[in-house]
Amino acid sequence: MKDTCKILVLSDLNKSASKTLKSAVTLAKIMDAKIDFFYVKKPTEVVEKDSQLSAIRIINKAYITIDKEIKKIITPISDDYNTTIKHSFTIGNVKSEIAEYIDKNKPDVIVLGKQKAAVFPFLGDNITQFVLEKHKGTIVIADDQNSLEPNKELALGLFQNINSAGILVENMIKAAQKPLTYFKTTEKDTNSKKNPFLEAQNKIEYVFEQGDNTIKNISNYLSKKKINVLFVSREKSNSAAMKTSIKSIIKSINCALILTN
Repeated sequence: MKDTCKILVLSDLNKSASKTLKSAVTLAKIMDAKIDFFYVKKPTEVVEKDSQLSAIRIINKAYITIDKEIKKIITPISDDYNTTIKHSFTIGNVKSEIAEYIDKNKPDVIVLGKQKAAVFPFLGDNITQFVLEKHKGTIVIADDQNSLEPNKELALGLFQNINSAGILVENMIKAAQKPLTYFKTTEKDTNSKKNPFLEAQNKIEYVFEQGDNTIKNISNYLSKKKINVLFVSREKSNSAAMKTSIKSIIKSINCALILTN
């Protein structure tokens, strides 16, 4: 029997963390998954120029403070939606600690908030790109302006095509109240394969001219159609062109993004 799916939430301890976590809870209920919340604080944000003994005291105090801050975020959400949310944190190098956590715990899905480097120090050091390169599975970029919430209506969009649906995609499509909206471009995709599950779904298709404003135009349609989730394939993420496209999509699309493998 397959183990329960695992969702890892990487977030700062800011006002957007609750919305990112609610998005994760929405996915967890759809997937019947468990949630782990992980946070890394840089040592330079805790200790500056103090003696070793003073530094130890400051770090010990910081651990207590961080634990309280995380519980303040997750407890109301856990109670409201009757969902267990485990949490852990550490003080160290952000990328190294995240990489170690991913290697050790092997999450199926990673949920991130959208980066705003000037505001969110933890996720501001190109962490999204780092996680995209480190984690080969599904990554969800939550949107704090159009966040997902359990028991609320799901309207789903699909950009281009995805070869592998997976349990998250399939269960979300089954849970959606509206037909799947399929956004295509006129650019020919020679590597695309038809997915039998997706082909069988009731869907509405929109075709856009390939160009500099393609993502912006799709973003406008997403807003008009009130779509709150867009599926995007990561199949070509090793190419320079696709990396640019993924970055552009993350920056421009104002809804939750599910980047599939």
